[in-house]
Amino acid sequence: MSATELERAVVDVLIDEESLQARIRELGEEISADYAGKDLLLVGVLKGAVFFMSDLMRHLTIPCEIDFMAISSYGDATDSSGVVRILKDLDINIEGRDVLVVEDIIDSGLTLSYLMRNLEARGPASTEICALLTKPERREIDVPVRYTGFEIPNRFVIGYGLDFAERYRNLPYVGVLDPSLIESGA
Repeated sequence: MSATELERAVVDVLIDEESLQARIRELGEEISADYAGKDLLLVGVLKGAVFFMSDLMRHLTIPCEIDFMAISSYGDATDSSGVVRILKDLDINIEGRDVLVVEDIIDSGLTLSYLMRNLEARGPASTEICALLTKPERREIDVPVRYTGFEIPNRFVIGYGLDFAERYRNLPYVGVLDPSLIESGA
């Protein structure tokens, strides 16, 4: 896929690269202050949060560890099915740890609500959420988010880790996917 093909998939750039990086730097400063002296474990939700978590960690000034979970509620669809499956679980025991779940986007809240209940049952000292993007209009379950990068409108977004059928994650910004691509399944 050429750069031109990538760019044609985007009908609007919602958040440019510079704005993303500035906000992530601010989040890193805030998290560093809030978790100073604590045993912080960042849990990235695969695959979309990888870009965000990598950049966020570079702005943390405190010691931390990372682990990943992969969960699915979409399959190849654009709307959550509401049925959540853990595809990859944590390798680290989180009992007594301060856990910060790093998520790319919160849409309906169904998947994240399930994930938080699952993690809280494991006895961590605390569990909080850091989400790059949130779509309040789509929320079906209220999920308390401690750190939010950006609130966005109810549009299908790609780039900076966000995908459509596993494509477009590599865009350095967050853009709106051309609706004709959703309809055609391309």
